[in-house]
Amino acid sequence: MSKATPDPAPRITLDQWRALAAVVEGGGYARAAERLHRSQSTVTYAVQQLESQLGVKAFQIDGRRAKLTPTGAMLYRRARYLLEEAAGLEQSARRFSAGWEPEIRLAVEAIFPTWLLLRCLDRFGKESPGTQIELTESVLGHRTDALARGETDLAIFSSLPPGFLGETLMPIRFVLAANPAHPLHKLGRKLTLRDFRPHRHLVVRETSPARASEVSMRTTQRWTVGQVSTWIEAAREGFGFAWLPEEKIRPELEAGTLKPLPLSEGAQRFAHLYLVFANREHAGPGTLRLAEIIREAVGSECRSANVEQTPRRPVRAKRKTGATAPAVKS
Repeated sequence: MSKATPDPAPRITLDQWRALAAVVEGGGYARAAERLHRSQSTVTYAVQQLESQLGVKAFQIDGRRAKLTPTGAMLYRRARYLLEEAAGLEQSARRFSAGWEPEIRLAVEAIFPTWLLLRCLDRFGKESPGTQIELTESVLGHRTDALARGETDLAIFSSLPPGFLGETLMPIRFVLAANPAHPLHKLGRKLTLRDFRPHRHLVVRETSPARASEVSMRTTQRWTVGQVSTWIEAAREGFGFAWLPEEKIRPELEAGTLKPLPLSEGAQRFAHLYLVFANREHAGPGTLRLAEIIREAVGSECRSANVEQTPRRPVRAKRKTGATAPAVKS
């Protein structure tokens, strides 16, 4: 049986690929030299050697600018991927040689149950007390640029950012609710979309600067707030109605300060949360373990809450509910 022929050793070095990428991204050899902190002649020579060794022409000179040829464009795309992989490999090696990461950056959608998140972080902290957690909470929109730039190691988002893979983590149920004294409750019947038009719709602003989500209901009045806590409190105090994550308002529902509105159809909505790695292959042992803890906790709580339901907050001593609901502001 003949032995497999080993792959030929690469002839182009990472420095040469880095020079090519710098010329493209800097728009010329002079700026590439500044980026790389090298002389212009060194950068020029590296690119010329690359072209010579591959037998291709990566650039054509147009005035004082170097423009990519079609072949050069293909080489740049592959070079950028190669350089990112090399950087990721080095980062992974440093993490593994030092043990668990000293810090993990976690981005979480604000509708994820806070009590469950804190329980996961506490469990992780007991296993790795030397690892710091930097938590960023976002609202109905994620900063995909933070993932792409490697500013976040692990994320829980309500949709998958372009260019990233993720796994379904859990459903989140939303209910349309308002203060019990709200005029919509006093109609005493199933509500249609027309009934909502003269009333104030409470909306929480997306964290993402794109703010691509459309408003779910058309009304003559709308307040847009920046925090989930403000969103819930505005509904509880009677300033309007809102689609609210059930898990976040469970205490208000149990206390009677918020009450689901009786829609004729579509009285509840669901969103799904996804667990997303910035780079699964290069994730450190701490990030992998934290993701495992989150999966286990969510799976356990979902099973105890009947699989398809949102995990329920642990039962605590009930609050006194003798006080009447606050009056609705018009």
